[in-house]
Amino acid sequence: MMTEKIDRKGDENGELKKKRKRKRRKIGITRVQKLYGTCKQVFANCKPGVVPSPENVELVKAVLDKMTEADVGLRPNMPYFKSKVSDRPPKITYLHLHECDKFSIGIFCLPPKAVIPLHNHPGMTVFSKLLFGKMHIKSYDWADNLLPESTTPNANISDRDCTGLRLAKLKVNSKFKAPCKTSILYPADGGNMHCFTAKTACAVLDVLGPPYCDPEGRHCQYYYDFPFANISVNGLSVPEEQQSEYAWLKEREKPEDLTVVGALYSGPNLV
Repeated sequence: MMTEKIDRKGDENGELKKKRKRKRRKIGITRVQKLYGTCKQVFANCKPGVVPSPENVELVKAVLDKMTEADVGLRPNMPYFKSKVSDRPPKITYLHLHECDKFSIGIFCLPPKAVIPLHNHPGMTVFSKLLFGKMHIKSYDWADNLLPESTTPNANISDRDCTGLRLAKLKVNSKFKAPCKTSILYPADGGNMHCFTAKTACAVLDVLGPPYCDPEGRHCQYYYDFPFANISVNGLSVPEEQQSEYAWLKEREKPEDLTVVGALYSGPNLV
């Protein structure tokens, strides 16, 4: 009987220790680790062009909404956020946290006045969280459905070839200040082509699902954007008061003055 009581007491103590260990482990999960785990779950069965369910989108957004620069080991006074006089325009630093064929996590560190030019995200769902600072975001979605068939734009832009121009609708054209909610774009909605301009030093945490991949056709394409009024199309009529909501986009090569350098992520570890 005594042995049975001791064994039972030992079992109870063992279970108690396991519970305490699980509790400590749960409390010890960092937000960046939680983000990784959530993304792994949400993007597990996703393919290019396939948007996660609204419930899964909300799961990722809920984690990101609570994150700040401290959660990834950043401080506004770090060298990443200071530009040198010789940097024209300012150099941007990218911190790589994780990438697989399903999703990627990374941070863009921008000094004041740094610009990530207008570019697209083919077949992707993208979450962008401004961790600190102020930033202007301008984004578009394609509006080809408004164009009459077999039309040729006539440009009033000096020294520009209007070949390849596509109509796009302005989605966002606003300043953002941290703390703020996470921005989300989708393959065909939400501002799939966007441009970031740093108004102060700032950091943006990006989750891409799936990430860019040239062999699979997910190439990062850059664009010029031209005012709608500069180009005329026979059969296309937009009220004057709405013309500022549209623009013409034209593909371009990666800007020569865009400098993005990689740096070692030094925040909490991802397991």
